[in-house]
Amino acid sequence: MDRRSILKHAGIAGVLAAGAAPAVHAQAAIRWRITSSFPKALDTIHGASDVFARKIGDMTGGKFQVTVHAPGELVPAFGVVDAVQAGTVEAGHTAPYYYFGKDDTFAMGTAIPFGLNSRQLTAWYYDGNGMKLFREFYDKYNIINFPGGNTGAQMGGWYRKEIKSLADIKGLKMRVGGFAGKVMSRMGAVPQNIPGGEIYQALEKGTIDATEWIGPYDDEKLGFQKVAKNYYYPGWWEGGAQLDFYVNKGAFNALSKENQAIVEAAASYAHIEMQARYDARNPAALKRLVAGGAKLLPFPKAVMDGAYKASMELYAELNDTNPAWKKIYSDYSAFRKDQNLWFRFTEATFDRYMQAAKL
Repeated sequence: MDRRSILKHAGIAGVLAAGAAPAVHAQAAIRWRITSSFPKALDTIHGASDVFARKIGDMTGGKFQVTVHAPGELVPAFGVVDAVQAGTVEAGHTAPYYYFGKDDTFAMGTAIPFGLNSRQLTAWYYDGNGMKLFREFYDKYNIINFPGGNTGAQMGGWYRKEIKSLADIKGLKMRVGGFAGKVMSRMGAVPQNIPGGEIYQALEKGTIDATEWIGPYDDEKLGFQKVAKNYYYPGWWEGGAQLDFYVNKGAFNALSKENQAIVEAAASYAHIEMQARYDARNPAALKRLVAGGAKLLPFPKAVMDGAYKASMELYAELNDTNPAWKKIYSDYSAFRKDQNLWFRFTEATFDRYMQAAKL
């Protein structure tokens, strides 16, 4: 081979080598850990983390692997924010309202009493200002958030005794998730914040008089119907409870733009699938619970009115004392007002007719 040919081929090899280097670098394996606030036995809500992890693996051909950890394996059920903030784990899956003790503003990321329903909350996040406002809020916690599922409107929980008036709320020891306990306190209840995996034992032993969790599919798995027969509706404190994937800001920023987009897409897929699963599985579970002796009861209007009044008073106080709350709630409440006007003429009217029709 002559000198000119050698130089020619060497040049081509150099170009190929230069082009191949970034590709090799892009294929370097990425390993993340995600910690969940929910026990593995709850395949729908804990399962959102599994879906998130699986989709990331599928979309990267296994080059980006996420392992899922139940509460207690790496951090406690309610330790997700601290762990993600510190970078102890790269990601977490949790209900933001569990952390209202840090700031009441967290609650709006999941659900507040008499707030947005699931469709409205998704609309606020994806097409309103919800995502933008919460990204700003979470920035001081070193967290980037992604919607990570919604349970839909929840049930009002399991009670040892019937709730016939506001007087029956007074002194009631009830496990109720996060922020809603503030409203229950104003109504005279004694709220308890207990992780999902510990609720049954507390109800069985009489440590609590009542509990709410999510709805028929998960409630049946946890066995509440065995120790409390009165099953109330609706869960006015959770008209559409959203979960979040929290991602450590440094871990996310270290990803390529392609992998950042994959994380976002996987979260959105898990977000949609969770509610689809709940909507599909709750009806059959409710039938089984009723067949097994559960007594379905609506909250009396006086209880609903009392809860609404207490909620609005609380929000007014927070507007006066918490700037972060006021900034987000001002936008949230305006969005809620318009959404309820729209749903009044469409979704609500259609739903009422269909639910009364003989199908």
